[in-house]
Amino acid sequence: MARIGLLVGVAVALGALALDRAAPPDLTRLAPTITVTDRTGVVLRAFLSPDETWRLPTTRDDVDPLYIRMLMAFEDARFPWHPGVDPLAVLRATGQAVVNGQVVSGASTLTMQTARLLEPRPRTLPSKLIEMARALQLTAHLGREGVLNAYLTLAPFGGNIEGVRAATLAWWGKEPARLTPGQAALLVALPQNPNGLRPDRHPEAARAARAKVLARMVTAGVLTPAQARDAREEPLPDVRRPMPRLAPHLARHVVTAADMSGDSAYPTTLDAALQARVERLVAAHAAGLGPRLSVAALVVEAETGAARAWVGSPDLLDTERLGAIDMVRAVRSPGSALKPLIYGMAFEDGRLHPLTEIDDRPTIFGDGYAPGNFGFAHYGRVTAADALRQSLNVPAVAVLDRVGPLRFASRLATAGVTPRRRGGLRRPGLPLALGGLGVTLEELVGLYAALATDGRAHAVHVSPEAPPTPEARVLSAAAAWQVRAILAEAPPAAGFAPDDATRGGRRVAFKTGTSYGFRDAWAIGMDGDHVIGVWVGRADGTPVPGHIGRDTAAPLMRALFNLLPNPRHPVPGPRPPDLPVVARTADLPPPLRRLEGPDGPGRTAPEAPPGASPLRLRFPTNGATLDWSQAALGLVLEAAGGRRPYAWLVDGRPLDTAPWHRGAQWQPTGRGQARITVVDDTGRAASATIWLQ
Repeated sequence: MARIGLLVGVAVALGALALDRAAPPDLTRLAPTITVTDRTGVVLRAFLSPDETWRLPTTRDDVDPLYIRMLMAFEDARFPWHPGVDPLAVLRATGQAVVNGQVVSGASTLTMQTARLLEPRPRTLPSKLIEMARALQLTAHLGREGVLNAYLTLAPFGGNIEGVRAATLAWWGKEPARLTPGQAALLVALPQNPNGLRPDRHPEAARAARAKVLARMVTAGVLTPAQARDAREEPLPDVRRPMPRLAPHLARHVVTAADMSGDSAYPTTLDAALQARVERLVAAHAAGLGPRLSVAALVVEAETGAARAWVGSPDLLDTERLGAIDMVRAVRSPGSALKPLIYGMAFEDGRLHPLTEIDDRPTIFGDGYAPGNFGFAHYGRVTAADALRQSLNVPAVAVLDRVGPLRFASRLATAGVTPRRRGGLRRPGLPLALGGLGVTLEELVGLYAALATDGRAHAVHVSPEAPPTPEARVLSAAAAWQVRAILAEAPPAAGFAPDDATRGGRRVAFKTGTSYGFRDAWAIGMDGDHVIGVWVGRADGTPVPGHIGRDTAAPLMRALFNLLPNPRHPVPGPRPPDLPVVARTADLPPPLRRLEGPDGPGRTAPEAPPGASPLRLRFPTNGATLDWSQAALGLVLEAAGGRRPYAWLVDGRPLDTAPWHRGAQWQPTGRGQARITVVDDTGRAASATIWLQ
């Protein structure tokens, strides 16, 4: 008999194995919603599953243990022991049905419910038998922990919400790791009738169902009567919240770049709480700037290059601002934002010292390149430090002339900046100093991360699993410190007091930039631990007259730093031991006292260069339509060619200007048409008719 029993047992086992292979459980519905998370696993952005369901992957470790205890006490007290079907529950339910002539209680285990969620069927006796068979299969395939995780991911909670994690985000806007007894009880009750118990539509039914669960928890010893009484008083959620949509530009890029990997959760280095605060500040700043203007911001950990916040625009869905464009990755002109690297390279070469004097005067370089300062004023002899802090153009070009444009472009590439110049592969020239190339905010912040530390480049990255990139030397540690020390003394951003005037204030070393035609306003700063970059402009590249980096981008950058903890390593940091202290220019070696070369730093521009080009208006152009809200702040008019001095007229009325400058300032007084004319010393004129609206 024993042998026969053994043979029967083997036959049953083989038959069950054959049936399992012939009809394995269908686990396709376990494919969850794709999510992008921050560095701690908090959801930044979720994407609907193919069946239009919010189904976020959820495991026991993601959920408050109180909810797990309440779930098992209410649904399946013997879940840790039975193989998927509870024989005692089946006997109890069968006996009650025989005695009462109808079904009094069910025998569904959590495993059987999971089987039904994976393969929905009508609630009939044959379906129940299939569920029991599937439950045994699921336990064999997934184990009890896997079955529980499947239930936590698939359980319905109203509408198209599935899974505990999606439910807590939708009903309370939080992760399920910490739940109150009232919240946990509602989550236990909702799957009984997901749409009939929705708290936003049927609050009384939801309240009664929650009370039933709480009463059962007191009986089971999970809650005390006092805890249950307090939980019954908890308010129910009265509105369904939208799923998280933080860092939408980055999330879209991350998922698109990895869409062939088959993963459902994509972790990033971002900080969800910081990201939310940065997004709110960016949106508020953009609202204050007026329509059509976009804003982008990037916060990066200086030491590692890991991004902590990434905002590509104020609002992804704002069509007027072209919000769908990620301006963190858009290629724009950096204006003066690259000057710190130019000076740093000269410091590193020993060609320049922060106290070296440079002539800031109208100068022609090479074959006729004659840069001018912003505002067209010149300051005579200045130190290199003051020239960098004031962002003077002529000294920067003079320094780049010594460093070498080709070498500078090569160093940019070392720092992870891809120099994009008009004309493709033309040899780089001196205009690189003033923004004559295209870069991205991501690249600029990566460059400043090198300046913020010891001069080594750390590529900006968002993947916590990204392999470490080789650390390329951008500047020597001493040169990087000199640049930081200079920028730490820069005039404060508009609306902010100097750092030293604030008790316990954070010192920020920063540089601003404004590209030609007021198309881009930049501010990049570093506090020792983090680098923050801000860009302001129009995504379509049209000018924004009057908007400059110091007034438009720097205030937001400074406000963003106030969201961060105080830095552990304040700028500029300890002075390198091999860098001697020099108090005044006269104490420098003679070759470093003044920047000069074989022919000086260029030749002084004559008042009337021989063969001067025809007089023309560079800005504004004829027929241009300018935004009145921006033009009212003041327009900078600019001419080229001809013979100075210039005379400027608007609608025939002369402007009070400096005649030897190439430009003029005009404050419009109203909307409508205006005609701008410039007349040179020979009587030649150039005009443009524009509209202000």
